[in-house]
Amino acid sequence: MIEEKLKRINELARLSRERELTPEELAERDGLRREYVAEWRRGAEQVLENTYLVDEKGRKRKLPKKKPGNRR
Repeated sequence: MIEEKLKRINELARLSRERELTPEELAERDGLRREYVAEWRRGAEQVLENTYLVDEKGRKRKLPKKKPGNRR
């Protein structure tokens, strides 16, 4: 995520503590948050796709994928 967008998220968070956000600011904040979470998930998935488990015998295997619907 671009540094400018992260700064804007933080700015909106500061503003929300000082005063109530306008409907436009709320919509902007929600959109930026969704974008941030989506990017974080993509990065986490990429890390997990490159994660291997090693058993007692030294065999290396990929981390199994969870079945859809098993999210917490």
